Amino acid sequence: MKNRLKSKKNARPSTDETRKSIKTLVCIFLILTTLAVYWQMLDHGFVYFDDIEYITQNWHIKAGLTSESVTWAFTSSHAANWHPITWLTHIVDYQFYGLTPSGHLLTNLLIHIANALLLFIVLLRMTGAAWQSGFVAALFALHPLNVESVAWVSERKNVLSTFFWLLTMWAYIRYVEKPTVGKYGWVALFLALGLMSKPMLVTLPFVLLLLDYWPLSRWKPANQNEISLVEQTGSQVSLSSLIQEKIPLLVLVVGTSITTFMVQKIGGAVKSVEAFPIQERAINAFVSYLSYLQKMVWPSGLSVFYPHPENALPVWKGLVSVLLLLFLTLLVIRKARSTPYLGVGWFWFLGTLIPVIGLVQVGEQAMADRYAYVPLIGIFIIIAWGLPDLLAKWNHKEKIPVIFAGLLIPLMVVTWMQVGHWKDGVTLWKHAIKVQSNIYPEFARAYNNLGFALKREGRFADAITQYKTAIKVNPDFSKPYNNLGSVLRSVNRHDEAIVYFKEAIRVKPDNSLAYSNLGSAMLQKGEMEEAIIHFRQSIKINPDNALAYSNLGTTLAKKGELDAAIIQFKEAIRINPGLAMPHANLGMALAQNRETQEAIVHFRKAIEINPDHALAHFSLGNALFQKGETQEAIIHLREAVRLNPGFTLFRKVLEAALL
Repeated sequence: MKNRLKSKKNARPSTDETRKSIKTLVCIFLILTTLAVYWQMLDHGFVYFDDIEYITQNWHIKAGLTSESVTWAFTSSHAANWHPITWLTHIVDYQFYGLTPSGHLLTNLLIHIANALLLFIVLLRMTGAAWQSGFVAALFALHPLNVESVAWVSERKNVLSTFFWLLTMWAYIRYVEKPTVGKYGWVALFLALGLMSKPMLVTLPFVLLLLDYWPLSRWKPANQNEISLVEQTGSQVSLSSLIQEKIPLLVLVVGTSITTFMVQKIGGAVKSVEAFPIQERAINAFVSYLSYLQKMVWPSGLSVFYPHPENALPVWKGLVSVLLLLFLTLLVIRKARSTPYLGVGWFWFLGTLIPVIGLVQVGEQAMADRYAYVPLIGIFIIIAWGLPDLLAKWNHKEKIPVIFAGLLIPLMVVTWMQVGHWKDGVTLWKHAIKVQSNIYPEFARAYNNLGFALKREGRFADAITQYKTAIKVNPDFSKPYNNLGSVLRSVNRHDEAIVYFKEAIRVKPDNSLAYSNLGSAMLQKGEMEEAIIHFRQSIKINPDNALAYSNLGTTLAKKGELDAAIIQFKEAIRINPGLAMPHANLGMALAQNRETQEAIVHFRKAIEINPDHALAHFSLGNALFQKGETQEAIIHLREAVRLNPGFTLFRKVLEAALL
């Protein structure tokens, strides 16, 4: 062993220079090709599927980097998740880019590129195999299944947690080379940061144990011929010692798992056994394993959402999937000693998918492209090391570069096309309907979400059509009734809107938003008592519904109950200080109560949140005019007229101020 190490040290400088050149070329290739297929997404917008609650209407994010927002990031269970590091990156992005989507998407892209480079460097350091390591990184960087994680702003948690996953592996390699408490501390730190980005890292200690087998060879069978990093350092230990070594990491994993389950349970993301029976979950899980492999080999029909088939999957399909997976696993175990990468890659794939395979059902999807971001690295390892071995047996080893290139070029084309589907919400959901409707004719969620995206673009007639389609394919889905009611209100069809709000409540009696919307529709009709009943019911169902408090306050103010209205407005602001309307309404109620100075504070806050809030500008201008601060009053009154030139009262007050 010493002689081999010595010969390595005495290697010609040209060999080292060649290796360095190859490493540099691979890194440049990874950067340029990834930019080539993903750069178009910097012209994309938010898709408003989770983007609303994650960024665009999340006042904690829009508050910027403050002590309050940092505290919120570490204590919040918003969106049924606990991932404070992810929240912090969104806050920093908003600080730099505001609501410009390209900035947020650029951050995702840069992290993805960093992940590809890290994956290459980590594999190269462990194996010394530049071309195989580079091919794994290229497959990771350029595979269409990974587009969802990069091109969707709300999936920042996936690329970010993987960044810390790979840093944990890098720190672990350094620890293995020369074990010290300090180096182990870096492993634990990166693992903790990854877990606080997304709990996907709960399987990482298991993966580190796989790496101990190959390529680190810390418990490698004696008959294996390859020279590894750990053989060079001579630090092989028993399997039991390797497991004990991971105990501090497992403590972090267990703590995060408990926290995640509790947060998702409270947030309603974890589905009950009644909703998704164990048998349905198991069948879907085994079928999904094979679906991920199929989409890895032939990435067609990729979708932002794959509906859970519930009881539609036949038992025989689950049994066939189990038998096939079992056969492949036994084959891998049999070949593990002669081809250790085969076992590591296969069990990496199986193991890292367990948290998201659906045995604990979170959400209503059967599977998701983003869930394959880390697991497919295992399969990529099998391909990268398996192809050269196979070609060597057939005496075609010289064809490896050609085959590698032949695999990557079509992947780049498909990935570029897949990135295009994430241009905006309308494009995304039209594509989802196109690829899924033949498989799931009842795909009401896609029609509902397409309707929502169309409404945001002001295409109300098209949105109405999509909502009605969603109701037709699934009459027991509450959301399209409520959304259809909202768009009908936008086109002044209030009576029809009320019918659909009531239908939404009939289908889902605990639909807080539908009650709030029904109350608003009743208020527009002047039926204030009934409106109050619906607003209070909305609050009872969801005590954190800030808009319901604000609307209840508006109704009470119209009835002349100013003190009661002020209480409701303040409660709305306490729940969500980032909403402009409650501040403006509270200001008006305070002004009526002759509390002008405090009213001005809230008018200013409403304008700070929404500079285009015409009523807030007018109310502030009017209050300042009444105080004799005419110059500033004119500025805000002019802005109110500019924003709403058709409102006669705005012009009259402005004319009075100008006199």
